[in-house]
Amino acid sequence: MTEIIERIETFPFKLPMFGELKWGSYSGFSEARHVLVKVVLKGGATGFAEALPRPTIYGETLTSIESIINAELAPRLIGRPVDFNQLSPLLNQIKNNQTAKGALDMALHDAVAQAAGVTLAAHLGCTREKIRVSYILGVGKNDTMIAEAQRVYELGVRVLKVKIGRDWAADVERLSLLRQIASDLDLYVDANETMTVENAPGRLDSLREMGVLYCEEPLPVELIRERAALRETDYLSLIGDDSCFSLRDLKRELALDTFDILNIKCARTGFTTSGKMAALARQNGKGVMVGSQASATLGAVRHAIFAARPEINHPCETTFFLKLKSDIVNRPVPIHDGYIHIADLADIEVDESRLKAHQI
Repeated sequence: MTEIIERIETFPFKLPMFGELKWGSYSGFSEARHVLVKVVLKGGATGFAEALPRPTIYGETLTSIESIINAELAPRLIGRPVDFNQLSPLLNQIKNNQTAKGALDMALHDAVAQAAGVTLAAHLGCTREKIRVSYILGVGKNDTMIAEAQRVYELGVRVLKVKIGRDWAADVERLSLLRQIASDLDLYVDANETMTVENAPGRLDSLREMGVLYCEEPLPVELIRERAALRETDYLSLIGDDSCFSLRDLKRELALDTFDILNIKCARTGFTTSGKMAALARQNGKGVMVGSQASATLGAVRHAIFAARPEINHPCETTFFLKLKSDIVNRPVPIHDGYIHIADLADIEVDESRLKAHQI
């Protein structure tokens, strides 16, 4: 039976953090201010997802996400049957607004799975029982970052994604210190487009010698031919993220062969488009990981479940919740020696009292 979309609601909320998350040349935030998106189907099946305002990345804010969903996106969807081949074009009638549309798509998939009486993992075609996870470590002072890295290591994380790009000498020193935390701790970096054509080869070579696994977006996105040439040097595997916001972007990047590993962020492309992007990347011989826009636990759960699909073959950034002092779900996600087990996620859901306590 085809499910009909009956109602769409938004709930803005904010969560306190341990410290700040800083990246790139100037971006950062010190509290998580997100929008919970709720989709209800006729018959009562309900789906939830997080929309994440990231003004310096997508231009979206808490207010704009609520406004675009309630004024433009919801009216296009309410009363329609859930057919993702038809709904995606409807959402894309509205340009940009990536995380607003991504959250709606994920919430719809969540509701459809509930209506069918299956887990979201089964609905999405997941095949793995556990995923290897990574944690995003922002730019900061050495003692603060080392303490944070040690804390999440003790909580089970075994892979760190380290933000670099504001001070190369400090980056090198920090990576050396992080390397000393534990022998089984793997590192990769995110330069957020801060390197130059002149210094990128030498810096990537230095990172390789330090045992860093890969580098995300070393050069500005607009330097597409230079990025393709840098990938050919093979100093270090390169991750495509800012250059691959959409399926259209991905096709361009594959045509010019600019990266080795695709970083999919379901927060901006939902499950429907993310699945197409993962399949296309693998068909073209690329690795795939699932990234994070710094989701709270509900968003991390959605990303982690998607990461159990067969196309995903690299550590996934699904642990930002470790940086939050409180949350809106009923219980935390356990991490076991570097892995999240998908079975542990099935009963994690929104806690109405906690949502109310943190609602804006």
